[in-house]
Amino acid sequence: MSVNYIRQYLSTDDLHEIQSEISKVEKSTSGELRLCLRKSRGLFEKKFTPREIAVNEFHKLGMHNTDEKTGVLIFILFSDRKFEIVADEGINSKIPYEKWELITSRLKNEFSSENYKNGILLCLNEIKDILAREFPYKEGDKNELSDEIVIE
Repeated sequence: MSVNYIRQYLSTDDLHEIQSEISKVEKSTSGELRLCLRKSRGLFEKKFTPREIAVNEFHKLGMHNTDEKTGVLIFILFSDRKFEIVADEGINSKIPYEKWELITSRLKNEFSSENYKNGILLCLNEIKDILAREFPYKEGDKNELSDEIVIE
């Protein structure tokens, strides 16, 4: 599948800025963030909800294998106009559902105005604020997962 579709939503500079922000976020927390951008569901994913697809992607990326269960995936399906934020059990044990609802509400507002880069950056910064408080960076913390944006 061609990943050229992404240019409709985010420029190369936007992607670099977002990836840089992911790296900055991870320097202030022991959490691990990934961003996955997809044009559409795969042929065999039509019967699954966006949430189910996002959870599958979370596991496919090995995000459930972090030492402290602190992985967070932002998953976007552009053609479906859907997104999901999936957090591992270590994160969800300390961060209430209402916080995630607030973040997704703000992301939805930005996306409805086609402010994709701003929406993602806002989301990343809100997640950073929560993770830095609940899961601060620890001396010797290693980056367990790639900061690279997954574009499918």
